[in-house]
Amino acid sequence: MTIFKSLLNLFLQSNCPLCQRSTPDELCQYCNKQIQSCNLKKSSYLWQQPLPVFAWGIYGGSLKRAIAVMKYENHPEMGSILGRYLGEAWLLNSLEVNPQPVIVPIPLHAKKLQERGYNQAALIAQGFCQITGFKLQLNGLERIKDTKAQFGVSASEREKNLAAAFSLGTDFRRRQPQAPVLLVDDIYTTGATAKSAVYTLNQSNISVLGLAAVATTAKDRSIAD
Repeated sequence: MTIFKSLLNLFLQSNCPLCQRSTPDELCQYCNKQIQSCNLKKSSYLWQQPLPVFAWGIYGGSLKRAIAVMKYENHPEMGSILGRYLGEAWLLNSLEVNPQPVIVPIPLHAKKLQERGYNQAALIAQGFCQITGFKLQLNGLERIKDTKAQFGVSASEREKNLAAAFSLGTDFRRRQPQAPVLLVDDIYTTGATAKSAVYTLNQSNISVLGLAAVATTAKDRSIAD
């Protein structure tokens, strides 16, 4: 019986998406510890106008690797994991948000969505809502402009690229939300993407609470200590 149980446990184990070690969990203990080391101790330090931002961790190290694996190495399961981390941090930071926001992921353009097969922000938003219990509107926004990659582009160039990048999605064209929107994305850099999304929603008199992101490119590592 013991041999059978051992064989069954071995069969049920899968490989960690980050290091390929065999593990009974979604991530091996080593990789999970490495990702957790990127966690900000004060996720709400960017929660201020004009665009309040809530970020789970610093974009670097194992967290950067996890996001890359999710987006470019066909591991969509990482989205749910990172989304749950973000949701747990949101609840632990006890932000006074009333009423509860409607969660809207930053969408991909249809062309990029077809290439990748999934929208990482949508997967993160699903994991986030699983923990927080907030209402998810997957199609609150639609990306109508196929923008080029934003990394390595100046802030002014980003804003130019993202001008008129979004329109209301089918969910909000059908019925606008009664509660404010909380946008969800994988990485927060200059805020150009989120600002463009906020502008589109505000044009239809939809209020936006802010943005929740798995990672931020903030350079001040002392914030994480």
